[in-house]
Amino acid sequence: MNKAITDNVQLMPPSFAEGLDQWSSGNGTSGSDTYQGAANAALVASDTDFADCLELQKTETTQRLRYMGRTPIEPGCYLRVRARVKVLSGALPSVRIAAWASSGGTSHLGGVVEVGPSVALTEYGRVFEVSAIIGSGQRTGVDMAWGRDAQYGHIGLDLTGVNGGVVRIDDVEIEDATHIYHRDMLSLVDVVDYGAIGDNSTDNTAAFEAADQAADGRRILVPEGQYYLANSLSLNHEVVFEGTLRMPTAAMLLLTKNYDYPTYAAAFGDEELAFKKAFQALLNSSDHESLDLKGRMISISDPIDMQAASPNRTSYATRRVIRNGQLQASNSGNWDTIEVTSQATYDPEDKTTLTNVTNVANIRVGSLVEGSGVGREIYVRGRNVGSGEITLSEPLYDAVGTQTFTFKYFKCMLDFSGFDSLSKFGMTEIEFQCNSRASGIRLAPNGSTFSLDHCFITKPMDRGITSHGRGCQGMLIDNCQFLSAEEPLTVPQRHSIALNVNANDPKIRNCRATMFRHFAVLGGDNNTFVGNHFFQGDGTPNGVRSAGLVLTSTYCSTTISDNYVDNCYIEWTNERDEDPDFDSGFSFSAMSITDNVFLSGEVAPWFSYIVIKPYGSGHFLNGVSVSGNKFRSINGNIDRAERVDTSFSNLDLGRSNHVFFDGNTFHGVSVRSANPLRLRYSQATAARTWRIETDGALPFEGQARGVDSVLPLGEIRTSGGSDRFAMPYVEVQRGSNDDEINLVWEEAVRGEVQLQVRMDR
Repeated sequence: MNKAITDNVQLMPPSFAEGLDQWSSGNGTSGSDTYQGAANAALVASDTDFADCLELQKTETTQRLRYMGRTPIEPGCYLRVRARVKVLSGALPSVRIAAWASSGGTSHLGGVVEVGPSVALTEYGRVFEVSAIIGSGQRTGVDMAWGRDAQYGHIGLDLTGVNGGVVRIDDVEIEDATHIYHRDMLSLVDVVDYGAIGDNSTDNTAAFEAADQAADGRRILVPEGQYYLANSLSLNHEVVFEGTLRMPTAAMLLLTKNYDYPTYAAAFGDEELAFKKAFQALLNSSDHESLDLKGRMISISDPIDMQAASPNRTSYATRRVIRNGQLQASNSGNWDTIEVTSQATYDPEDKTTLTNVTNVANIRVGSLVEGSGVGREIYVRGRNVGSGEITLSEPLYDAVGTQTFTFKYFKCMLDFSGFDSLSKFGMTEIEFQCNSRASGIRLAPNGSTFSLDHCFITKPMDRGITSHGRGCQGMLIDNCQFLSAEEPLTVPQRHSIALNVNANDPKIRNCRATMFRHFAVLGGDNNTFVGNHFFQGDGTPNGVRSAGLVLTSTYCSTTISDNYVDNCYIEWTNERDEDPDFDSGFSFSAMSITDNVFLSGEVAPWFSYIVIKPYGSGHFLNGVSVSGNKFRSINGNIDRAERVDTSFSNLDLGRSNHVFFDGNTFHGVSVRSANPLRLRYSQATAARTWRIETDGALPFEGQARGVDSVLPLGEIRTSGGSDRFAMPYVEVQRGSNDDEINLVWEEAVRGEVQLQVRMDR
């Protein structure tokens, strides 16, 4: 700040040669006596030390000299007043800077110091300099602190001591000295003052540490230049970066007072590097639980290996969060999928291992495995180059022997697979702009409760969230949107998947997903899938649809509730079973599908909303509840809401156990399935045995294995019209499909009954 420059404020008084009528012998206010024509004052034109100057004889105890102009005083502005004086003859006085302070108008500002330090003039002919600083604040070095009420001053000097001396005074100088206090006023400590050199080679670690120690509550300034720091550095004060830093990958920058992404971006001058260094600090500091991106967009040119960004950590299990920003995949060739084909051998006795793998060194951990008999979302979890073996994330259902497999390694914007284990890590309010170039996130191979909350994964090339191991245990996905890049494609052309889970206990809630091949592939148990909206249709008349949700575990203990399942379906399989034929266990069990909205339009009649696909024989339903759902097909009816995909095998419908399929509504659906199934049957002609058909209305076209009740509606009569009150007995599992029953009476009768038929026992 310099008020004379920035605000064109005139601070410097005129020279004495311009007239002594501007210089007062009093307090300098209007009307006070001046030195114009005074007997003890004269102008000297050519002094050897001063050139033009004022010669003054001291005649008063305090001989005053005040400029009659008003020198402004403003808060935050500090003035240095200087004068040079010498004694020619007579008594030797003392001299000091002095002034008259005003609070505005003609009012005197009382109670403030109006004189500076006194200088004794001890020699004749010697030039003495006297100075003082005037300002509003009580800062070190301020001689006259006038506070915020001061408006202006009449400034000059005093001669004190004995009278009689003759002195000469050079022109009084007043200058803006605010810059002296900039460091204190702006609370800045410059690292350069402590030895830092911005030459990109000198190790400045010690200089930065010294500046941090000296800051004492002030901010640290890193001025222009590039500063090399060879070692980790922790700064306990706020830092302002005008210059940038260079550090080894392993060296950490821990900013405890302004830990946020914009500060790291300013520190390193590179968006990707700044993100890596900020993440490194997040995992190595106990001062902060989250990294705030402050709404910034970070452009990423290639996948970020999150473990390599923090090489001292191979596992982490303390809650940490990245929040509030956007990551964008820039246009580069670094996102291209790496595809490798290799011949390998599979033996179900070693169910998660491929042996004799050719070209194994080129197959990356985390690659998707494709081949004959390979289920969906099977990944490479590990490899042993020496033995030529690949460890799979899950078993293969029908790949016995040797064949050629394809391994696809998707490039993810954030790749956590380098960690052995990562737990309690989350991201909130982050958008992943994949731009049809990159996939979103690859999880660590192990760990629990990774969370994504209020995030967007937009246009992933292949996958939104990929798990190739057990780092998805207890994963929490809440209030997120997954927006596919494949919306213009028809359903059969799509290949991208929003997310997959291999481990147990995921909770996927209140999310929205559009136009993927599949929204989610869940391979573990105890899944909670609630409140989501996912849709996958296209404009093809009588078009095919893909599964929105795929479950690959027979005993899955899963709750699917309050979702909006739009132009896709729920598919339940056992495609990760190395021996898919049923031999023991619970088979397809522990499933609850409740209070969902199912909607489809312009689909083929054989489309269904719930599909069970056994990959082996002998499987059955064992504890399944489907209730409170709304099934609706528009622009054409569908045959039924649920079905079994018999591509590999049918269910053993004769073993169905504890199936509840009730309280659902059907619109545009030809068959309204239920269990128990309520039927009304009317026998027009008398017969001892009444054959009653279920017409495929038992769920999954189940068998009629039980009858809960039989209630006559009106009279039961013989052919002659006589009433009969004897009850019939029931023969179940009749007809070619075992889906009919017989009511057997003690004699031939006719009438109408209401009954409840069950597909289970």
